[in-house]
Amino acid sequence: MQADPATEAAEIQLLLEAIRSRYGYDLSGYAPASIHRRVRSALAKSGLGSVGQLKGRLCADPDFFARFFDDLTVRVSELYRDPSFYRTFRERVTPLLRTTPRLNLWIAGCAGGEEAYSIAILLGEAGLGERSQIYATDLSARALEQAQQGVYPVSSLVALRENYRKSGGTADPQSYTTLAYDRMVFRESLRRNISFFRHDLVGDHVFAAMQVILCRNVLIYFGAGLKDRVIQKFSESLCPGGFLCLGGSERLPRSAANLYDDFAPDDRIYRRGWAT
Repeated sequence: MQADPATEAAEIQLLLEAIRSRYGYDLSGYAPASIHRRVRSALAKSGLGSVGQLKGRLCADPDFFARFFDDLTVRVSELYRDPSFYRTFRERVTPLLRTTPRLNLWIAGCAGGEEAYSIAILLGEAGLGERSQIYATDLSARALEQAQQGVYPVSSLVALRENYRKSGGTADPQSYTTLAYDRMVFRESLRRNISFFRHDLVGDHVFAAMQVILCRNVLIYFGAGLKDRVIQKFSESLCPGGFLCLGGSERLPRSAANLYDDFAPDDRIYRRGWAT
């Protein structure tokens, strides 16, 4: 018999507290509707009978937790997703970045690496690749493993070509990859300026002196309080005049509105104010 909503909410809260205590992941600030839906889905997939049983299994079996955690934090991405954003970034942001001798970019919530490689291609075509360092981070160790490998199904090349063209690209994006055994892998020359590593937006420290931060389609999973804290971290990490890029359905919280200019609001690109 399914637990009543209040009991289920209490059980899920205990599960989240157990995850934080056992593994160090703080998911308490995520939007309740989203986290509850994902816990229910993971519970059904596990074959266990209750959230309490799920909690016990997670605490006792790290491998099981790793699989559960990927289900809990899964994010959909693809190469050059939202081409309009990349076109605006290409046409309006990169010309301003050319005045900076050394560029640091942080992709927070990089998932399987698609956004990191898309940005690396764009920067290279703008003549900025050799002086750019991309820090691509995620909470999921499995997602980072895929991202570091830079290997994707060859079938994704169709979407890549279409999205890349819509973004204003004029080359053949296949030239950045090697194809073999129904897979495509991005070339080492593209990957060498990308550093992938685990980072928790909730509990870990931020990076300093970033010219660009991309955190697209991540904040939608956060509750209001956590969203405010994360945006504050980004504000501390960005250089004055730096750019914050959010997802198409995301907005700056009111608490940060005075820190940013609406540089390209239709594509959710904001610019950090110059006041320190």
